[in-house]
Amino acid sequence: MSHPLIDRLTTEFGWPVLGNDHDVLEFTTRPGTHVLFIPGDAKRNLETADVAVILPELKLAFQGLFDCAVVDDAIEASLREATKVLKAPSLLFYRDGQFLAGLPKVRDWDDYMVRIGQILAIPTPQTA
Repeated sequence: MSHPLIDRLTTEFGWPVLGNDHDVLEFTTRPGTHVLFIPGDAKRNLETADVAVILPELKLAFQGLFDCAVVDDAIEASLREATKVLKAPSLLFYRDGQFLAGLPKVRDWDDYMVRIGQILAIPTPQTA
């Protein structure tokens, strides 16, 4: 990780870093909706820093309807493969342990607003 804007998510906002499958399961099975930020390689991908700035703003815009965590490099590849969201940076949405959808790459603000609204409206067995 080691990019100042990614570090800010964990230091300033207190978001957890998920470093193994147990951490992911524990975080995503809590009640509510959760977003996992897969940064990718911030040195090679300039979009990573953009998404690191955008995600806290999205959380604010959706008035805390989801909480967030940062995925550690150690499990990024396996999580991307498991969810079929192969591009990074990406946002992975979960509710009650169930993967809902992913938003890869940086997007236009309006696209985020529409897509996240749609994702938050997806019913899960617990909400249906």
